[in-house]
Amino acid sequence: MTIPIRPTQWQHSRPGGKVLIAAANAAALGTAAFVKLSEKDNEGTEQTAEGRMLEVSRQEIDKKKVKDGRGFSKLGHNVIYYLDVYLWEPLCTGLRFLHLAIIFVPVIIAVPAIWVGRRQPDRHNERSGTLWWYGFLVKGMEWAGPAFIKLGQWAASRTDIFPNEMCDIMSKLHSNAPAHPMHATRKTIEAAFDGRHFDEIFEEFDEEPLGVGAIAQVYKAKLKPDLAAPADIDVFDSPVNISKHVRRSVTTVLKSTPKRVPSSYVAIKVLHPRVERTVRRDLRIMNFFASALNTIPTIEWLSLPDEVVQFGEMMRLQLDLRIEAANLAKFRKNFKDRTTAWFPFPYLEFTTRNVLIEEFAQGIPLADFLENGGGVFQKDIAQEGLDAFLRMLLLDNFIHADLHPGNIMVRFYETQKPDLPRLSRRDAETLQPQDQPDVTEQVLERLRPYRKRRDKSAWEAELKKIDAEGYRPQLVFIDTGLVTELNTTNRQNFLELFKAVAEFDGYKAGHLMCERCRQPDAVLDKEIFALKMQHLVLNVKSSTLALGNVKIGDILQQVLSMVRGHHVRIEGDFVNVVISILLLEGIGRSLDPDVDLLSSSLPILRELGAKGGASMMKKGDFSMLFVWAGLEARRFMQASIEDVERCVKYDLLSPNV
Repeated sequence: MTIPIRPTQWQHSRPGGKVLIAAANAAALGTAAFVKLSEKDNEGTEQTAEGRMLEVSRQEIDKKKVKDGRGFSKLGHNVIYYLDVYLWEPLCTGLRFLHLAIIFVPVIIAVPAIWVGRRQPDRHNERSGTLWWYGFLVKGMEWAGPAFIKLGQWAASRTDIFPNEMCDIMSKLHSNAPAHPMHATRKTIEAAFDGRHFDEIFEEFDEEPLGVGAIAQVYKAKLKPDLAAPADIDVFDSPVNISKHVRRSVTTVLKSTPKRVPSSYVAIKVLHPRVERTVRRDLRIMNFFASALNTIPTIEWLSLPDEVVQFGEMMRLQLDLRIEAANLAKFRKNFKDRTTAWFPFPYLEFTTRNVLIEEFAQGIPLADFLENGGGVFQKDIAQEGLDAFLRMLLLDNFIHADLHPGNIMVRFYETQKPDLPRLSRRDAETLQPQDQPDVTEQVLERLRPYRKRRDKSAWEAELKKIDAEGYRPQLVFIDTGLVTELNTTNRQNFLELFKAVAEFDGYKAGHLMCERCRQPDAVLDKEIFALKMQHLVLNVKSSTLALGNVKIGDILQQVLSMVRGHHVRIEGDFVNVVISILLLEGIGRSLDPDVDLLSSSLPILRELGAKGGASMMKKGDFSMLFVWAGLEARRFMQASIEDVERCVKYDLLSPNV
């Protein structure tokens, strides 16, 4: 059965595969158009890829009166428009307000509990009553629904605004939303495939959701062969020249390069019915209360209305799954020639606002490796995670903004063999990735029985066998609905701050943070803040020769605490980067206590220097040169110190002494 073509649909010819045809709604752009928006050059403006995609997404759903047309059709449409905008929506918002009042009025009444009880030294010195109230607030957010669950999860990352213990408790917030019925899923998926019958789309479909979130739920399925995509068709090179071919083969010999074999299964994310309207109403209510609270002098520095606007943008980004698919496509392009970290293939042709179809990420959640240990692969996994993040931050300026252990999968791959010229065309055709056996699932099946047994020795023994058989670990990142991309101003501020820290000028860094924050006039004791930053940076400088002793996470936690205490309102994008660093370094040190973020950044800084260092220096920006030179010197000094220590130890143990 073929899918009828519409004028607004996108078609892509795929090497070695069929022509797949998009089934986008006639009134909406196809996902391929969102990919183009994400790849558009910002041209030195304040625009970002997500900003462009969000603007287009919002324009599509904005209700408008019909200006053209005539007769009853125009009249009927406009009557429905006025009833919806001026009667139905206000009525539903009012009822929602009453529902939320029933939930949160008891929480507000219970606020005096925060002054009750003894202080807990092991819980950031908070009172027991305060801890109870934080838990009560979290429970209220769970009852309130998707927007408030996401609000709590967002608040958990804002340690620059909220107390540490509150953020810790908020981070445990989870969705207890019930799964929407299967008939709603069927209807939504059939619409994505332009009305094709559900049974003609899938060979297999597991009706039990893999997960149910606040906004969507996810299923595992297997597409019919005529709909399934060949492997990595989106990152295939156009005709490869000889030098590039040789370089790739040499890289394969020198490095452990994955043999990429696609999964025959797909993950399908489906938005809950009517979730967009519910979230929109909740955001209106949040904005009302934020504006009311902002009139209180003691908390106006928080600028709560601005925070609600920023949070609202984050929510809307997740309510259009075409944006997540476009982010996946961009990440895959960025990591095309990198060795291990990878992202699932998105089926752009069948992804709509309400449905995302992507390659199923076969793997074991990183959380299992944090719980049971990584065995012989411990250091490899930690290093690859940090390497992937630093490349996103320093090279791409396109960072996965939700990097918790549940969104990072670990799989194992066979190393790729070099593509030697002696292979005939017929031999090459027989080695197409989609025709190769996928050993990933076989290896994972060997590990799964040990996941929840608490038998660490058996888990490590199986990992050792897998290592002996020549398999290597690969990280797969999922859930790319949120990314961080610094606009021109924020990028420039980031580089200038980076330069000040690289030169160990903490005083200048402190003043830069105060001058370029959201509300410079609201900052308390700017001079004291700058002196504290200087003290902190000098302490770091005194430790720079001790590889692994400088814990970036601890330093950033101190900075966030200072920011909160002095009311320095830094940009949300900066906070996202900082939180990502905190999470990644925490994960890395859980697997390998000796992991060193600064040393891990050295190869990336070398690459950055080779690519763009000259142009940056021409503009007078020597920040990367300073930090590169400093880290190279630190690496050299550390190696020298270790050599001296080994010599001294050898002399002391020598029997001739």
